[in-house]
Amino acid sequence: MPDCARVRATVRGRVQMVGFRAFVADHARGLNGTIANRPDGSVECVVEGPADAVDHLVGLLHDGPAYARVEAVDVLREPYRGDLPPFVVTS
Repeated sequence: MPDCARVRATVRGRVQMVGFRAFVADHARGLNGTIANRPDGSVECVVEGPADAVDHLVGLLHDGPAYARVEAVDVLREPYRGDLPPFVVTS
């Protein structure tokens, strides 16, 4: 699909228990993907959609909501597959 992208991002820092997943979900309207807390304290986001919207969301991951403290964002670009559900917060 032209002009579509898929990204898997791991966000590290104070990103759990600060509304990070809800913040991302609010900004991911119209995109497909998931965001979940990881056991190591990070948050993992997998997102697909129009490349410009995906890139904008990745930029927001570097800031997060007011109480978050993002220390690192590891971004892995993957081939677009079109197999993700409408954006949802998971565990």
